[in-house]
Amino acid sequence: MSLPIILSYIQTRPLLETHKRGQSSLKISLDLGMTTASVTLTAEGIVFPAGERLDWAGIEKISQSEVNCYTVSEQGIQAIQVFSEDTNRVCSLMPTRGAPSMLIAGFVMHRIKDIDPWQDTKRKIAAITPVSGRVLDTATGLGYTAILASRAAESVTTIELDPGAQEMARLNPWSQELFDNPKITQLMGDAYDVVPTFEDESFGRIIHDPPTFSLAGDLYSGVFYRELYRILKRGGRLFHYIGDPNSKASGGVTRGALRRLQESGFTRVVRRPEAYGVVAYK
Repeated sequence: MSLPIILSYIQTRPLLETHKRGQSSLKISLDLGMTTASVTLTAEGIVFPAGERLDWAGIEKISQSEVNCYTVSEQGIQAIQVFSEDTNRVCSLMPTRGAPSMLIAGFVMHRIKDIDPWQDTKRKIAAITPVSGRVLDTATGLGYTAILASRAAESVTTIELDPGAQEMARLNPWSQELFDNPKITQLMGDAYDVVPTFEDESFGRIIHDPPTFSLAGDLYSGVFYRELYRILKRGGRLFHYIGDPNSKASGGVTRGALRRLQESGFTRVVRRPEAYGVVAYK
């Protein structure tokens, strides 16, 4: 699908600085860092390569927000966000210096301090290498886990609870492979309900990256962990993202998760602080 021009403060602040210096052109990204293009700066605003225009008032507005990405069209600028009636939460696409993240109910869905979401996802995948066979991703989000896992896996099944999050992914340039890659199967629903429908030992690798405990406590429960254990192949590995092991909140969640994973049957559970999670072995 063809995506609109998408900008954030990362692209518009350099435009404002360049305009102040009196320069008439600048190379920026129109797709949140995937590619670059040259735009023309005029007294009224900027002109994009295909002739679209955006005035300086719009550029100023985008520059003032560090938590929103904006589409640009003939109708003006529009923040990429949606209120999901399914979850009663607001989802929005949040810019970073690399791949964007997503805000759900004010919670950032990726690590963004000293790392970007793409690199964050690579660390999660690396924690359970080698990745092969069938992979389950329990929480699609923007689809980075499914996309990167599919590079080595035979197939990836990914589950998303919130249609609002899927809408964010459809508008995110970094997420397009989620919809184009035939190795990726997307399922809509609550992972707590969907996972029990899978057959025993269906997957060789599972990446469990749920929202924060306060948003999805049932996905940290012993009942759910036993289902993950059941559908994991003998010799398989589960990566469970929990959060910063050095933070007070995540430390408590990690201790509880370690205990419940072991009680669920996993033979060994190892902390992987570089990936902000643990790996459980069957």
